[in-house]
Amino acid sequence: MIHVYLMPGMAANPSIFENIKLPEDQFQLHWLEWKMPKKRESLTDYAKRMIEDIKHDNVVLLGVSFGGILVQEMSKYLKLKKLFVVSSVKSHHELPKRLKLLKYTKAYNILPTRLVSNIDVLAKFSFGEAVKKRVALYQKYLSVSDKSYLDWAIKQVVCWEQEQPNKDAIYIHGDKDIVFPHSCQGDCIIIKGGTHIMIINKYKWFNENLPKLILETA
Repeated sequence: MIHVYLMPGMAANPSIFENIKLPEDQFQLHWLEWKMPKKRESLTDYAKRMIEDIKHDNVVLLGVSFGGILVQEMSKYLKLKKLFVVSSVKSHHELPKRLKLLKYTKAYNILPTRLVSNIDVLAKFSFGEAVKKRVALYQKYLSVSDKSYLDWAIKQVVCWEQEQPNKDAIYIHGDKDIVFPHSCQGDCIIIKGGTHIMIINKYKWFNENLPKLILETA
């Protein structure tokens, strides 16, 4: 049995994976959930805490968006069968200009995360979609609204320091992703028409292709 651990994106709950179905005779899926960060906790230390929830050896680890950044950090301390990074970035060089600007101005310290009860604010940052028609969708999937978590998470994204892509990762990205629009370059599987939330609305592609990608030998 191959154990597949799935990490959702920023502020999202693991129900974003509710339509991901892999053959049950070969794969067992495990949903990971965000923990509350400790005060001034580094992403490295947070990744080590997240590893405590992985109860098997030689697992498959898949992360979406900020979860994709996190699983790249977790992979430094795990022996994995496969690492998948979906709708995310391969290094800090791929972060869009608006996030790089947040880093250099340190403006991430004054973002209005206390307004996260306004689902539009959170959805725009997390999903980057036109939110008016999708509020119900976001209310379902975005459940981590704690201000300390959001302040921490945004800082970890904008201050991520990875210089080069992880050579062992399989990067999967949509060509219509407007949150991380620069991530289709280089060694990457491109999903045509895929947006930042393609794990939700293009789940059939993942159900069809993940088993082959997992079982593929290098």
